[in-house]
Amino acid sequence: MRSRRAGMWWGTAIEAPDPAVLARFYSELLDWPIGHEEPGTAIVAAAPEGPYFVFQQADGFHPPTWPPVEGEQRPMLHLDFQVGDLDEAVAEAVALGAVPAEHQPRENVRVLFDPAGHPFCLCCDD
Repeated sequence: MRSRRAGMWWGTAIEAPDPAVLARFYSELLDWPIGHEEPGTAIVAAAPEGPYFVFQQADGFHPPTWPPVEGEQRPMLHLDFQVGDLDEAVAEAVALGAVPAEHQPRENVRVLFDPAGHPFCLCCDD
């Protein structure tokens, strides 16, 4: 984006039933600090200028269904994280509160659900 200048922040906003819980999960998963927290909002960031995830309170939140099912809330987006050791990364994510999806699309990818039910992928080249 041409109007961006050095030092401007950027990131992704994610709806959550409990923003603080989801911020703690991703803070631990990514080793990013929680940079801001207030009722209804929590932010984790790799650096002050981003990237960041801002978790926003969503009353009546319905987690997406994976794999997609006709008539159910579809995932609108998901996060992918490359890892060095897939089994180790899955174990770490599960210890933090993630749940592996029943359907796994590829051998070198693991789909998991964060504590709010958003799918995310751990990917390994091996």
